Amino acid sequence: MKNWLLLVALLVTAIPAGVGALEPPLELEWDNMIPDDYRPDKIMSQFGDIQELEDDDPRAQQVLKELEAAWSEAPVVESLDGKRIKLPGFVVPLEGDGKNLSEFLLVPYYGACIHVPPPPANQTVYVKVPKADAQIRNAFDTVWVTGVMSAKPITSDLATAGYQIEAEEITPYE
Repeated sequence: MKNWLLLVALLVTAIPAGVGALEPPLELEWDNMIPDDYRPDKIMSQFGDIQELEDDDPRAQQVLKELEAAWSEAPVVESLDGKRIKLPGFVVPLEGDGKNLSEFLLVPYYGACIHVPPPPANQTVYVKVPKADAQIRNAFDTVWVTGVMSAKPITSDLATAGYQIEAEEITPYE
């Protein structure tokens, strides 16, 4: 009996605290997803005051070309890979029937990916809803998404997303 109690005591102390319970998600803001050394604004500064450039000015076209390249290749914060997070944002539907979604993009501002240019890749998240379809109130709804984040890019017809989330929960942003 003494050996059995000793074995149970060893097993109980070997199990880490909190096993079986999910830790609260890390609540992110969109700026947390941009590496500190990523500065596409430096591109604009090399062309002077771009506010004064006409759309057909070759310098304006060059700025746009360089910004689009920087945005599509925007680096991610690798330390977020595998983290359970909670992030608010706007829904850009990809797959669903108008009321339920199984895939969507989460973006930081209304109308992103509908108007050109789309947000940088590190400001676009591909969300997959594996368990049940996400209920949405309206297209371009504002929601909280909770799930495990992957810092691996994915490309769709609408945008390049720098991150992916397997959604555990999607709730209205109130």
